[in-house]
Amino acid sequence: MSAFNLVKTFYKYEAVKNTSNQKFKIKNKTIKKEFNAVDGISFKVNKGEILGILGPNGAGKTTLLRMLGGILTPTNGNIEINGIKSNNNINEFKSQIGYLSGNTKLYGKLTPRELLRIFGKLYTMNEVELEKSIENICKLLDMDTFIDQRIANLSTGQTQRVSIARCLIHSPQIYIFDEPTLGLDVISSRDIISFMKKEKDNGKTVLYSTHYLEEAETLCDRIIFIHNGKIIAQGSPKELKDNTYTDNLRDAFIKIADIGGDVFEL
Repeated sequence: MSAFNLVKTFYKYEAVKNTSNQKFKIKNKTIKKEFNAVDGISFKVNKGEILGILGPNGAGKTTLLRMLGGILTPTNGNIEINGIKSNNNINEFKSQIGYLSGNTKLYGKLTPRELLRIFGKLYTMNEVELEKSIENICKLLDMDTFIDQRIANLSTGQTQRVSIARCLIHSPQIYIFDEPTLGLDVISSRDIISFMKKEKDNGKTVLYSTHYLEEAETLCDRIIFIHNGKIIAQGSPKELKDNTYTDNLRDAFIKIADIGGDVFEL
């Protein structure tokens, strides 16, 4: 996957009181302001690589990941996967991606099997291909005991496995995980992390954001630090620490963000 000069502009409206020349008369004006949540981001991620996208709240991480997943349309720039450009064929582009966020909601009245059949058909999978994929996913994620139970009755860990299964159903080449372990217990978090490692070993690409920097430090091959919608540094965890003379990613980010200025590339 390659991203070229991605920009996402949003607009906000602010009410401003304006006192007219007539005594005691006040008129309200609304001013339209624009801001770039993502401001000129470019990068490339390779097959068999886990790329961490890290930064504080409001840095632009979720907006960036939603553009990369085809959920938001960039104001400017383009994204390409295996020669497929997001602005040319969005459906084919999306078929290459499995997207999971920490607040992904599932249909509680359905069973995991019913949910996977729905999503498989959305990806235009034929019946034989779809049923075989469901069978393989059940074994991979150990879902046999609850595949036909209502999702509303499942535990948090089981529900998370169903969310992963939904991403897997069409065998995507790229996974985009936006804070997938947020609020999960240790075992459920472990399952997500193990899944990402396995898919990396299978040659798949993983883009991943988190606030748990210790987790990212052990998991990611490369990391991009984002601040105020821009990339301020990128490199391997070791490179980022070595070049900031720190021993953890948290201190490395703080030091780079305090320096500011040009992109710190390793």
